[in-house]
Amino acid sequence: MIVVLGGGPAGRIASIRLASAGKKVTLVESGGIGGQCLHFGCMPVCALNDAARMVSSARMFTNLGIMEGVPHINFPHLLTEMHAIQQKIASILDQETRTAGVDIMYGKAGRIEGPYVYIGDEQVQAEAVIAATGSRPQIPAVDGITLPGVFTPHTLPAMKSLPEKMVIIGGSVMAAEFAYIFSSFGSQVTVLSRSAFLKNIDRHLHKIAVKELSGVKIRENADVKLILGSSRTEAVEFASGSIRETVDADAVMIAAGLLPNSDMITGVKKGPSGELLVNDRMQTSVPGVYAAGDVTGSPYLTPVARHEGIVAADNILGLDRRMDYRFIPQSINLTHELAFCGAGGAESASLAIPGPAGPGTFWSVPSGDTGLAKIMADAGSGEIAGMCAAGPGGGLIAGYMAFLMQRHITVHEFEEFIEVHPSTDGVYGLAKYTSEILKKRNGP
Repeated sequence: MIVVLGGGPAGRIASIRLASAGKKVTLVESGGIGGQCLHFGCMPVCALNDAARMVSSARMFTNLGIMEGVPHINFPHLLTEMHAIQQKIASILDQETRTAGVDIMYGKAGRIEGPYVYIGDEQVQAEAVIAATGSRPQIPAVDGITLPGVFTPHTLPAMKSLPEKMVIIGGSVMAAEFAYIFSSFGSQVTVLSRSAFLKNIDRHLHKIAVKELSGVKIRENADVKLILGSSRTEAVEFASGSIRETVDADAVMIAAGLLPNSDMITGVKKGPSGELLVNDRMQTSVPGVYAAGDVTGSPYLTPVARHEGIVAADNILGLDRRMDYRFIPQSINLTHELAFCGAGGAESASLAIPGPAGPGTFWSVPSGDTGLAKIMADAGSGEIAGMCAAGPGGGLIAGYMAFLMQRHITVHEFEEFIEVHPSTDGVYGLAKYTSEILKKRNGP
């Protein structure tokens, strides 16, 4: 028997792959199947962002004089309907997993002590075990952090009404996405970023993100000191340099990142944040114990977790498969999908152009908000080293471009590419243009 702890993207996909190969698999899930992605991360952001974009679009059409009035969000009902759909997705995942031959044990706490695995208090014999126990919100050590009115993505369903004034603590993708959502819904949002806001993304995408968050107050290098309130949060005090400031808030969202959920695992080597240390076969320091997904640490991305689960499963099956992190597509969901992959390098040629008008961007032409296409290619060979795409389909474009980059495709090969029109994808055209420039520069 193989035991998999955790029914999120990594554990579920691994268990299905193992069961499909004829292995007896027990999947232990203490909460709901689907993990962080379904219940607290990707899917709630998708649900809330869909509504936020609809409101933003209505606001744009109203400003253009095409529509009259911006719709009001019934926030409690939005959360209720979102939860119902999440439960439906969970039931589909449950059925799919069981149909593959996986035995699911709900409501049980699994744990690992070195080479030994336990389900509840019972030690079980396992051929191998995969730790896929996910992650949890990183909570800063701030006085007042436990006051009512302080939320994380895990406790968001407890928010009974749309806040008038919200403070978001954090400065990365999670903070940006929630800032867009709640500001679009009509809340006054202030983001307190401990360092630079969205500091690790491409400068062109950063500029677009800040523009799409123009209704949000973004305070960088803000050190949160105290959440004020008696029976409920009322304000947040923070330091900016030597100056202390206070911003009113009837709700605070903690979006300061994630931590590996590894407290139930001992006797296995861990990193400084509690992440399980693995090699490129997803093997831990203990023979027969594998780990996949958020419990192994950054980048905390669902597609990465799924692939890590596949790599772990295949190695348990005796197949030599390695995890490759070189080209991981990512996306920030605001008005557009701000997607990117790779980073280029000193020998890269970089070109960027505005995104074309098309479905979802036609009416953005007057404001110049049609998005972006950017490509980075090796100046000698033309091999694609990185890309950015901001637009309605940015995430899809980045996913396929990452696949092409893994296979060392060059911009010159795009000469044979025929696109679908109309489209908001400017990357293909930019690749063709880059090819022309490099050929002129380098000669035939």
